[in-house]
Amino acid sequence: MKCLLVQPIHADGIAILRDAGIDVELCPDADMETVASRIKGCHAVITRDAGLSARAILASDVLKVIVVHGAGHDGVDKAQAAAKSILVCNTPGANAQSVSELALGLALAAARLIPAADRAVRDGASGFREAGMFHELAGKTALIVGWGATGAGLGRMLHAALGMEVLVHSPRSADTGPFERVATLADGLGRADLISLHTPLREETRGLIGTAALALTKPGAILINTARAGLIDEAALAEALLQGRIAAAGLDVYTPQAPQGPLSASQRVIFTPHLGGTTPEALQRVATGAAGHVLTALSGQRPATTIHPPQDAIDPADRAAAVETVKVAIMEGGARHG
Repeated sequence: MKCLLVQPIHADGIAILRDAGIDVELCPDADMETVASRIKGCHAVITRDAGLSARAILASDVLKVIVVHGAGHDGVDKAQAAAKSILVCNTPGANAQSVSELALGLALAAARLIPAADRAVRDGASGFREAGMFHELAGKTALIVGWGATGAGLGRMLHAALGMEVLVHSPRSADTGPFERVATLADGLGRADLISLHTPLREETRGLIGTAALALTKPGAILINTARAGLIDEAALAEALLQGRIAAAGLDVYTPQAPQGPLSASQRVIFTPHLGGTTPEALQRVATGAAGHVLTALSGQRPATTIHPPQDAIDPADRAAAVETVKVAIMEGGARHG
């Protein structure tokens, strides 16, 4: 059996696959034409932020499972996967600590304009300290939008380290612990000094922070996004920064043109190149989790984080065939490693 890696993963994940007798192939390029040309004969795919397009999925012949290395799965064409009875699952929570820590770092850097201050010093520019507006976060109010592992982790950090009051807007989360749940986004925006986005990109969350939402924010609020670019209307954010309604923004995700567009004109915007889950610790946890999902799926079982298709969309005959195939592959792999 064979697993195609659309992008590189930690060596520990590869070792798990190979020890189970799975052949592992790293795609030479993550563009979907290349992936489509390499996907035949692959029973599993692990992809990171490149996703997996309908074109690539259509080109597959024996594909059983697509595993997303991380939480965000909007780059995978789940409708096409479901049409071919291919499981799609992700690895949420495995990189949550790293992403939460980055969000905290961005919040502090935005509050004190640290990157702009660094540039001013390096450029020999005087007067930055006198001209800038800097803020403390201690004792203020944070709105966490999306209360998964990452959002909850940040909320706990802000409360424990800075004594911040934490508000939570997360309609799908059943338990927000000791923190106040706000019924609507608007209820939280008007109270928050810091807004941090941790919700998946869905149709109902696309453009969540746009002109209407920004008009409701507390003047001088700081906005952080380590989730998905599509959550923010970037043109509306640029206007809110000009007006001073948003004091600063820290963005780990954004559209490709943003660093050269209107947002780039402001020294109060921080861009980082999707650093959220790129610590060695997180990469190891996500890779081993992804490899485990591959083995689970190829044994005919359903990984706990399966997104699509529904349980009854998997043909029983396909499931039985997958079980037998992986048993043979594992036995052969054991013989090779013995």
